[in-house]
Amino acid sequence: MEKIIMHIDVNNAFLSWTAVLLLKDGYGYDIRNSYAIIGDEDNKRHGIVLAKSTPIKKLGVVTAEPIFMARRKCPSLKVYKPNYKWYKKMSDSLFELISSYTPDIQKMSIDECFLDYGPVKHLYGDEVEFAYKLKDEIKKTLGFTVNIGIANSKLCAKMASDFSKPDKVHTLYEWEVESKMKPLPVGDLFFVGKKTALKLRNLGINTIGDLSRCSYDFLYPYFKNQSSRLIEAANGIDNSIIERDRGVTKGLSNSTTLNHNLIHKEEVLEILEAISENLTGQLRKEGRYASVVRVQLKDSNFKNYTHQVKLENVTNNNSVVFETAGKLLNEMWRDDPIRLVGLALDGLTNELSYQVSLFDVEEDIAQNKELDDALDKLKDKFGFDVINKASLVGKKRVRKKY
Repeated sequence: MEKIIMHIDVNNAFLSWTAVLLLKDGYGYDIRNSYAIIGDEDNKRHGIVLAKSTPIKKLGVVTAEPIFMARRKCPSLKVYKPNYKWYKKMSDSLFELISSYTPDIQKMSIDECFLDYGPVKHLYGDEVEFAYKLKDEIKKTLGFTVNIGIANSKLCAKMASDFSKPDKVHTLYEWEVESKMKPLPVGDLFFVGKKTALKLRNLGINTIGDLSRCSYDFLYPYFKNQSSRLIEAANGIDNSIIERDRGVTKGLSNSTTLNHNLIHKEEVLEILEAISENLTGQLRKEGRYASVVRVQLKDSNFKNYTHQVKLENVTNNNSVVFETAGKLLNEMWRDDPIRLVGLALDGLTNELSYQVSLFDVEEDIAQNKELDDALDKLKDKFGFDVINKASLVGKKRVRKKY
């Protein structure tokens, strides 16, 4: 399998995310196009520039300089306080959108991640075309821009994403390292800091290409065991792999990406039914209940859309979840060719409580629980695919017309 890595990096994250919030709240203009910085002047220590707009960057304002010095360069600048709670929300939204395409993601910080595209290339096609679609989807859906670097290694993907900004897609494949990376200043090499860059320049090593041609013996007296890594990096060599993030599970979800388009709603319902049985069975094993059901669809043009509903009562019953999913599907169905079908159960709890009287539904709940319990036992014994509720009741399930 061809190794294809993408590095996705938010352009000017804190300032962009602040701009999104201000526009959402009805602010009169986009601060990304004004003389604006993110900083905290109320800080007991001297406030510093945390992020800056492109216009004020052109006036010489740099990140981490004191705000009072930035004001000298631009007396009309406006300072906006950081909102870390909102930044976290924006970050979560970004990674949730990206992970709808693949779980093989490694977060590097609040505003950047690596994505392993090789395993899903057969599903989504050419990586450059996909990157443009993903970049544009992020911009349209979340309101901010990203740069995406594409390469055969994490190091080169990171380097590519740092080429010209903003809102760009760049490649740095193995065969492009010589022409695109080696002419760059040695200080531009990923992980080479200011002190290391200064030491290299003092040795007459001014470009990444200069470093790539150095011998280990020449560098060792100055950089010891780091010498091999420096030479390999300068030649675009990086064998590190994507280390998938495994956070705390706040919900259960599953999705199926098809190798062909689904054009009939009934086909999508069949997949939702199978996923529903799987997820609710897992809930019952864990003694948990869900309060939110969410259906996700992705069409053949990579457009992703979801519908969700908060249930009146928590549940781990398959019939309730599947019926709810069917209603959501009916609301969101657009007759578009579908390539991905997903179902998620959120708002999980260990407490079973009802907010309405059970007199009218108690018999149905008991019957459904009895069927679920029987189904779970049979699946534990014979496997997931050998049994379903229709066979338990001795007839084919009649689906409602959604």
